[in-house]
Amino acid sequence: FSTALRALRRHLPEELAAAAAGQEEELARLLPELAEGAPVTGGGRHDEEGMARLFELTARLLERVAARHTVVLVLEDLHWADASTRHLIAYLFRTLRTGRLVVLATYRSDDIHRRHPLRPLLAELDRLRTVRRLELGRFTRDEVGRQIAGILAHEPDPLQVDAIFERSDGNAFFVEELAVAAHEGSRTGLTDSLRDLLLVRVEALPESAQRVARIVAEGGSTVEYRLLAAVARLAEDDLIEALRSAVNAHILLPAPDGDGYRFRHSLVREAVGDDLLPGERSRLNRRYAEALDADPTLVPSAERVMRLASYWYHAQAPAQALPAVLDASVEARRRHAYSEQLRLLERAMELWDAAPDEVRATLRPVDCAEVYPPCGCDPATTPLRYLDLMAEAAVAGRLCGERERAMKITKRALRLLEDEQDTGTGSGASGRDPQRAAWFWTQRSLLVQAQGRGDGWRELGIAQELVRGLPPSQVHAEVLAMAANWSMLHSPGPDAMTAAERAVEYARMVGADEIELNARLTLGGLMVDAGQIDAGLAEMFQVRDLVVAQDRSTVVARSHVNLPSSLESVGRSRDALGILREGVDLTRRMGLLESEAWVWGNLAESLISLGRWDEALEAADRAGAPGRSPAPRGGAALKRAAVALARG
Repeated sequence: FSTALRALRRHLPEELAAAAAGQEEELARLLPELAEGAPVTGGGRHDEEGMARLFELTARLLERVAARHTVVLVLEDLHWADASTRHLIAYLFRTLRTGRLVVLATYRSDDIHRRHPLRPLLAELDRLRTVRRLELGRFTRDEVGRQIAGILAHEPDPLQVDAIFERSDGNAFFVEELAVAAHEGSRTGLTDSLRDLLLVRVEALPESAQRVARIVAEGGSTVEYRLLAAVARLAEDDLIEALRSAVNAHILLPAPDGDGYRFRHSLVREAVGDDLLPGERSRLNRRYAEALDADPTLVPSAERVMRLASYWYHAQAPAQALPAVLDASVEARRRHAYSEQLRLLERAMELWDAAPDEVRATLRPVDCAEVYPPCGCDPATTPLRYLDLMAEAAVAGRLCGERERAMKITKRALRLLEDEQDTGTGSGASGRDPQRAAWFWTQRSLLVQAQGRGDGWRELGIAQELVRGLPPSQVHAEVLAMAANWSMLHSPGPDAMTAAERAVEYARMVGADEIELNARLTLGGLMVDAGQIDAGLAEMFQVRDLVVAQDRSTVVARSHVNLPSSLESVGRSRDALGILREGVDLTRRMGLLESEAWVWGNLAESLISLGRWDEALEAADRAGAPGRSPAPRGGAALKRAAVALARG
């Protein structure tokens, strides 16, 4: 209030002086400057009667000033107000009746626990018809993105926006702190001031409640009550009392389904987790893992594999963590969660050397994935190799848009294969592993093209040389299919058609269904280019129907890029639109960010052909959004240029 009165005195000195005339000494308890130059008699009373008199004078002062001017009195952070301030606010809201006066008071509802002294005042104000309560929701992801852009003075990376939005829960203050921390390169992403602020309320809890909060912090976003009880190892009454303290303090919340507890703010959970000692964290995670191993019903069945992998990994127990993490990576791939799969496979590579030999000996390639064949060996009996993990991680990285990480993994794999050749420790009499090397060169070709660092033909040429003269294999079929696809894009013609037909034949010979479908898609596109329009489109439509029905994600993506492109090339733009709309939904559901960008680009092209320019610009913006690779972003720029040209 003193600050507000000073602002009035600064902007309306004459009006304030007139309104306070005769009561300067009493009002000087709020604003000493009013008594400047006047004799101080000490007549102001400081008992309840004096306080009531001060409240009355303050109300009349505001009414007099507001009689001639609109006055907005802003009181921020009411949750920190002392008792005198709360009493004065209550008095003003009850008695102010005249004048153009608005009192705007803000408070953080998260800080108002059940015994907070502001609660009685809020209940009283809610009964007054002159009071209106406005609930301000958390920021959406788009709002968080705009806030970060304002803080950093440039458009933020979409992945950074996603991370900050998830960690901040849309809290504007947390968004600002996290954005600044990320900009300054903070190791944990939390500034010291923010961490201290987040922990101060936790540290005010009773010790038993603090202990339970630390346990919940390591359990996941939500911890089921039975699992928490198994890990906490407290008497039930003591556990309930500790949870009640944490809930009343607005640190924890009951889960929406009523079966567990979670932190009100994910950042508080993060701060509590960061505050754990290294040994304390691993011990808690081991207890979580052991409890879940002993009773799998403690968590929902859909979450068990992922939760167990996380617990064993953070327990720093490689023997148990490596198999659990590989199981979780397979589950992530099944759900098309390629970013999560990449993170899990990187953990598996980290754990590989630390895991005992007898544990690694029990693992098989099928325990990891089936993205590339183990050189004709039976995956059910062939031991899993470190290179198998690298292969799966490279594909996951490429599919989720983490191209730099995928390229590093691919380069490292090729170096390992070269080392095996030099030392004679690889498979085969000469110490060479040409099929694995060829497969990694195909991945490198795709990554080089996606990053705009070349056309990828050199890498494909190396792969073709490596498999030349070898017995038929899935790797050989993959190399041929990719070479045919490259020719379709860069030099279509009879030679490309022959290459595609050979790839289809080779894939059928070795029973590589997915490679065959990819090659047939290429062949269909080449047939359309050669004038065999009906036959080529029929082939592509058939492949599209098969891969959608079989949920073959990578071929689904290609079919919804290449088929609409062929339709567009023969003037069937309207037919292309429906397939492209379907492609957007499918690639997004399957987590194929790169493919989704290409679909949006093709959609923009078909919309331009139909003269639907506003929709085309929207599609181009989606194709060229920050975080996309150079090729679709460049294509999006061309689409925007085409619309600008068409509009003059």
